[in-house]
Amino acid sequence: MANHKSALKRIRSNDKKRLRNRFQHKTARNAVKKLKELTNRKEADVLLKTVISMLDKLSKKNIIHSNKAANLKSKLTKHVSAL
Repeated sequence: MANHKSALKRIRSNDKKRLRNRFQHKTARNAVKKLKELTNRKEADVLLKTVISMLDKLSKKNIIHSNKAANLKSKLTKHVSAL
């Protein structure tokens, strides 16, 4: 266990950040799955904007790699345009 006050605070803040990152990552993954299952073009267009925004935010915060976000955005855009 940590002995310094600052180390204890760091442990607490890291735990909060970890939980927030996990929640945001899981939410984005669920949104991607939902978008892949859609067959209606209009609904997919609306959801695509929000999913791209989520992925951009995750990559900006280094929760996911920027290349992974770019690959997902590309695949999802292809999927929506094929509808």
